[in-house]
Amino acid sequence: MTSTDNSTTHAGTAPIDREALRARYRAERDKRLRADGNAQYLEPTGRFAHCLEDPYVRAVARPPRREEVAVAFIGGGFAGLVSGARLTQAGVDDVHIIEGGGDVGGTWYWNRYPGAMCDTAAMVYLPLLEETGHMPSQKYVLAGEIFAHARRIATQFGLYDRALFSTAVTGLAWDEPSSRWIIRTDRGDEIRARFVAMGTGPLHRPKLPGIPGIETFAGHSFHTSRWDYAYTGGDPDGAAMEKLADKRVGIIGTGATAVQCIPPLARAARQLFVFQRTPSSIDVRNNHAIDPEWFKTLAPGWQQQWLMNFATLQTGGFADEDLVKDGWTEIAQRVRDRVVAEVSATGTLDLATIQRAFEDSDDEKMTEIRARVDAIVTDRVAAAALKPWYRQLCKRPCFHDEYLQAYNEPGVHLVDTDGKGVERIDATGVWVGGVHYALDCLIFASGFEVGTSYSRRAGFETVGRGGRSLSEHWTDGMRSLHGIHVHGFPNLFIVGLSQGANLISNITQNLTEAGTTIASVIAHALAAGADQVEVTAAAEQAWVELLESGTQGFLGNPDCTPGYYNNEGKPIGRRERLNASGHPQGPVAYFHHIDGWRRSGAYAGLEFRSRGAVREAARDEAK
Repeated sequence: MTSTDNSTTHAGTAPIDREALRARYRAERDKRLRADGNAQYLEPTGRFAHCLEDPYVRAVARPPRREEVAVAFIGGGFAGLVSGARLTQAGVDDVHIIEGGGDVGGTWYWNRYPGAMCDTAAMVYLPLLEETGHMPSQKYVLAGEIFAHARRIATQFGLYDRALFSTAVTGLAWDEPSSRWIIRTDRGDEIRARFVAMGTGPLHRPKLPGIPGIETFAGHSFHTSRWDYAYTGGDPDGAAMEKLADKRVGIIGTGATAVQCIPPLARAARQLFVFQRTPSSIDVRNNHAIDPEWFKTLAPGWQQQWLMNFATLQTGGFADEDLVKDGWTEIAQRVRDRVVAEVSATGTLDLATIQRAFEDSDDEKMTEIRARVDAIVTDRVAAAALKPWYRQLCKRPCFHDEYLQAYNEPGVHLVDTDGKGVERIDATGVWVGGVHYALDCLIFASGFEVGTSYSRRAGFETVGRGGRSLSEHWTDGMRSLHGIHVHGFPNLFIVGLSQGANLISNITQNLTEAGTTIASVIAHALAAGADQVEVTAAAEQAWVELLESGTQGFLGNPDCTPGYYNNEGKPIGRRERLNASGHPQGPVAYFHHIDGWRRSGAYAGLEFRSRGAVREAARDEAK
């Protein structure tokens, strides 16, 4: 194949007309472009305010807390748990988790919809497996087992002892004279913390589709993250939803959550109407039990080895063996092998070769995924509508062995909107293309806020030195060192994906590395008697410039259908790039960099200041 070829042929497949495929991708994208972008979604307020409430634990009245703590962690998901565990291991045991839910778990506390499970192999997704001595039951485990693992971490590392649950932070402000963060909550608490870390999650605040008439529906409705088992019957452990046997159920959304909950809904409801704007790509999952005898043979340090093996292969690197063997590593290995073949044939390795290998491999993979739809779904009209016409990484790839099969159930109806979305909702049902679908229950699988401001998603504003808010500091996009430290916000640590590894295929590895870094910095500050630790303006700027020196991958791909991976198809400006950026050489390079940075003990870019130095700096700033 040469660079001018418009088609490719692979063993066992028909030729792929690349130009025709690109034209189809663009046409399908154009159908879905909207002028309102992220503004198309609604906040769950008014009659939908229950989407933000806790259906599992009723808050118990308690007196407001007035106390001083060493470390406060806002958020009780895996970010807070792994950070708390690493701090405990570093000898810092005065760690207080503040969590709006009634228990730890974060995503896995809230999301208890039927069929919920991890999309990344549990051996690398579940953090601290070696430290807790836990063996996952399957390659991909159900939500209940993940929630139980979160509780296991909290129990083993004593994080329950000082935790505040059913408590939402309403304000966070820096007090310069005392070098303390003042945390205020909806329970009237005022907590003064020497250090604060925030792990409020990239996908946790539910959003609703801005469909005209959504508030007029008179039947029962709920968001998937607040599943109403009292109405549906069943439970999070998989019991049949017997109360839906006589119900007409509609679900809006066909993303990763819907892919998991639609199969059990298909088995339970008298009729299920799936309203689809854009189909997900559905690859094989092939879940299986983990053999305890094999698990016992794993040598100490196995999980870190698996983590780096997965990250390396998933991002196109080389390894002697694929330890995880899943859909994430498969597409990356296809690209890598195609590059090797091209270089062997031409003796040339350049950006054009890599780009061509990626496109050819992706074309081949997506052709297989579309062929899988035809092989499974018996209704030809439904099968045609379920085929994804975009590159695999334009939307989050899904892996499932029951989703496509659900459309063969006699009571399941795919209502494809041809990219337009639902037309409107009224008191009795949903309108699409001038056709009314009467419903008893309407479920919103519309996901979570992504493109909104950090403070809105967190639910509070963070005010640093001089009264400057984090929102102000990030007006033109996120600024940090390593995605963790922010200038003007001493003793504050951010835990997330952006401006670090940005490894979307295994979010928990990002969190574990950040937690390890935070524990190392705080332990060093305490040992050194430092009252403040802060990144310098120069170090923050240098990190931002490093991030901007790299490419942005698929973020601005013109063939990508709109979604949260690409700012809903809106222009990708500097702000959007900074908010979604990662190390320019990829996740593995970041992990190596941050590990070396920690191990050096120099903590380059950070300043550790004692109280005397703080006062001197304040005088200099006032002059």
